[in-house]
Amino acid sequence: MTDLLQIQIPSLSPFELVRLPRELDGHAGSNRAVAGHSQIAAQNDLDAIKAWLARFVDTKNTFGSYRKEAERLLLWSVIQLEKPLSSLTHENMLVYQRFLSDPQPTERWIMKSGRKWSRFDPDWRPFAGALSPTSQRQSIIILNTLFSWLVNAGYLAGNPLSLSRQRQRKAKPRITRFLDENLWHEVKVSIGTMPRESDREREHFFRVRWLFSLLYICGLRISEVTENTMGEFFCRRGNDGEERWWIEVTGKGDKTRIVPATNELMVELSLYRREIELTPFPLPGETTPLLLPIGGKRRPLTRSAVHLIVKEVFARTSERIRQRGPESHHLALLLAEASAHWLRHTAGSNMAGSDMDLRHVRDNLGHESISTTSRYLHSEDDKRHKETEEKHRLGWQMTI
Repeated sequence: MTDLLQIQIPSLSPFELVRLPRELDGHAGSNRAVAGHSQIAAQNDLDAIKAWLARFVDTKNTFGSYRKEAERLLLWSVIQLEKPLSSLTHENMLVYQRFLSDPQPTERWIMKSGRKWSRFDPDWRPFAGALSPTSQRQSIIILNTLFSWLVNAGYLAGNPLSLSRQRQRKAKPRITRFLDENLWHEVKVSIGTMPRESDREREHFFRVRWLFSLLYICGLRISEVTENTMGEFFCRRGNDGEERWWIEVTGKGDKTRIVPATNELMVELSLYRREIELTPFPLPGETTPLLLPIGGKRRPLTRSAVHLIVKEVFARTSERIRQRGPESHHLALLLAEASAHWLRHTAGSNMAGSDMDLRHVRDNLGHESISTTSRYLHSEDDKRHKETEEKHRLGWQMTI
C-alpha cells in the first residue's frame, strides 16, 4: 500500500464522468488474463465494463440496473480500496457484500435527504441508502454476470465471485407479496370512491381504474405498461368462429407474448378511451400509449409516475383500513408496503388459485417464452382465452 499512497484517488463521479489514474485503471490488474487471449479490445477496466454494457443498450431497464451495479463496485474499488477492479479478490468481494448493507462513510456514498439527484449533479451519490437483503443479492447476481463475461471474453483470469456461488439450486420460496381477496376488494372500493366532480378528476378516475384493470387482468409489469401502446390490441376470430381481443406485449428481455384481453378489460379500455376522446377500440397501428398524462398529451407516463399512482391508491386504502381500529392495523401496514408489482403477483395467484391450467398462467404472465410450435396452435390460444375469461375476473361493483 506504500506505493499507492502517492496515487491520486479519483473523485466520486458517475460512470460517464469518472477518470481513473493509470495506477488504478486496471491495465495491469493482478487478475488480468494472459496477454494476447482477450476477445475484446478493452485495455482497462472502464472500457471492459463498457464492452459488457454495450450488450444491453437496447433494453433500457436492464442497462440502467447493470450500469448502476458495475459503477458502484468500480467506484468502491478505486476509492475505498485504492485498487483496480481487475485486482479484486474473493476476500475483497466479501467485504463489498457487507458494504452494500451499510455504505460508509454516509456523506461519501449516500445521497442527501434520501432523494435522487441527477447523475450529473454535484450532490449525486451511488446509493440512496443501505440495500435490503434482496437488493444485495440482486447486486451480487449482476456482478457475477459481469465477472463471468469478462472471464469468457479473456479480459480477466478468474471470477472473484465464483467461490461464493451456491452449487445446489434452492427451491424458490412461495410468492407472499400479493393482495388476498379481501385486500384486493378494499383496493377496488377505494378506487370506486375516488372523486369525479371535475373533468380532471373524472379523467384521473377512469385512468386509475383502467391501470388497475390492466395490471390485474394482464399481469403486466410496470415497464410493460409504459413501453407498449394501444395499437398492440388486436381482434382475432378463433377456430370456433368467435372473435376475441388480445394484446401483444413486448416485455422483459424483449420477449413478446399475446395476452387475453377479456370482455371486462375491453369495457374498461373503451371507458378510458371515451374520456380521452378516442374511438372505443384501438385502431391497427395506433401509437397511443397505454396510459396518458392528464390533459390530453399523447406521451407515455414514466415508470415513476405509474408507481406513484399505484402507491397513492394503496396509501388511501391503507388509511381507510387503519381507521377501523387497532385490530386492522396489521392489514393497513401490509398494504402500505405494497407496490405495483404486487398486482402482478396478485394476478398470478388468483389465476393459479382458480384452477386455471398452469400453462395458461405461465403464458399470460410471460414467465417463459412461447415455443415456435405454439404459434400455430390457435385452438390452444382460444382455450386459454376462454378459461381466462371465465376464471380470472375483475368484478367491479361500483356504479359509473
